Amino acid sequence: MLKLKFHPDLIECGTDEAGRGCLAGPVTAAAVILPDHFKNEILTDSKQLSESKRERLKPIIEQEAIAFGVAHIMMEEIDQINILNASIAGMHRSIDNMIHTLSRKRIPQHILVDGNKFKPYPDIPHTCVIKGDAKYLPIAAASVLAKTERDHFMERIHEEYPMYNWKKNKGYPTKEHREAIRKYGITKYHRKSFRLLPEQYEIDFDLKMNRKTS
Repeated sequence: MLKLKFHPDLIECGTDEAGRGCLAGPVTAAAVILPDHFKNEILTDSKQLSESKRERLKPIIEQEAIAFGVAHIMMEEIDQINILNASIAGMHRSIDNMIHTLSRKRIPQHILVDGNKFKPYPDIPHTCVIKGDAKYLPIAAASVLAKTERDHFMERIHEEYPMYNWKKNKGYPTKEHREAIRKYGITKYHRKSFRLLPEQYEIDFDLKMNRKTS
């Protein structure tokens, strides 16, 4: 049974990210504050939920949450600052986006972070919880919003580059995705700092880039 609070007497938000291990697309983070009466028998770590259950939970979380925020960190920034820093930046920005919707009296007093890496957020203490998305409801809710928002992004860009089948693999390093990279090269949505193919050979990004006007 997931817990609602780490500190029962504080306003807490949970934060998590999705897409850290992908070869293409953004890393997406979310932050959520749930009300003290919140209950849900289905909600848990988004990775343990089917796509249909995540989609069912998304509007419930958005309607019942006191506040929530989502942020995408795009490929260019991931390549510049590395995926760990991008994941943390995404969580910070999702908290920023959430706080902008709140009155001063409802700003979180504590942040629950999934995982073991985080940088202090200004003026709000935090606690890192390994596998926190399977232990605390606010982190689980954030994981669902991050995952569904990122999946929707990947489904949209699939229409632009259908040969990579992002609507199915969501940019993860599946055999199908890597075979498409071999055949078609890379796109503006691929993370150039990642090893896109397992073989130890160079990809000429300039020659193989699928250039497409926005």
